[in-house]
Amino acid sequence: MNNISLEFEYPRVLSIAGSDSGGGAGIQADLKTIAALGCYGMTAITALTAQNTLGVRAIHGVPPEMLSHQIDAVVEDIGVHAVKIGMLHAPEIVMAVAGAIDRHALRNVVLDPVMVATSGAVLIANPAIEVLVRELFPRAALVTPNLDEAALLVGRPLHNAQDMELAAAELLERGAHAVLLKGGHLPGDTVIDLLLTSGGAKHWMQAPRIPSANTHGTGCTLSSAIAAGLALGMPLLDAVEMARAYVRAAMVAGAAVKTGAGGGPLNHGHAPVPMRLKALV
Repeated sequence: MNNISLEFEYPRVLSIAGSDSGGGAGIQADLKTIAALGCYGMTAITALTAQNTLGVRAIHGVPPEMLSHQIDAVVEDIGVHAVKIGMLHAPEIVMAVAGAIDRHALRNVVLDPVMVATSGAVLIANPAIEVLVRELFPRAALVTPNLDEAALLVGRPLHNAQDMELAAAELLERGAHAVLLKGGHLPGDTVIDLLLTSGGAKHWMQAPRIPSANTHGTGCTLSSAIAAGLALGMPLLDAVEMARAYVRAAMVAGAAVKTGAGGGPLNHGHAPVPMRLKALV
């Protein structure tokens, strides 16, 4: 037995999400992102998907008891500094995650309300949407819907920046502590995102649109990158800005790469950093 003194720990991020067999989104994208940003990634799988760049062929849900066991096993032994939540396809799965957040007092929770895949496949049952809003919005530090997801949540289409601001404010009223509403689906050469917090802070972020067909998994990547930033101790705004920069650079690096016959993934490993170390306290 050696006598090495244990002085450090890794910044640890737990992804609670679905598996993408094609590797571009879901827990596969999350683990690539978390590792590229110098953090230690762990997973609790909510569903298996048979998926490639052309679309989702099948979804097989994990029993809620098994999901709870996965979360408990990770948290009770390894510990978690931040959590990313992705695909939750059924009400009982949402309740299992809400129970685990309370049971372990999990913090720095980033909720990506995944509802429709880039290919158009529906990834959540309608009854689960109401439960997700009621149970997880108040438990999350940040909710990150895209334009289509926000429109589904508020029950109307969003056509411009004013619509985005009204929708984000409505999601705050429904229990969210902060909302990052992603406006990438709006037309135009400029992409705008809005970070709105319950304290009234409003941050508009814009950047030139990146021409690329390889955008599969951008939402998963962004939310897991934000969670990594929070695990590293960044304030929320800094984590969001870092994550946006990482996603944009990954899109640029992967724009000219062919992966499959459909919409390909980002280049998650375009600029990996060494694993960060945090001093044990």
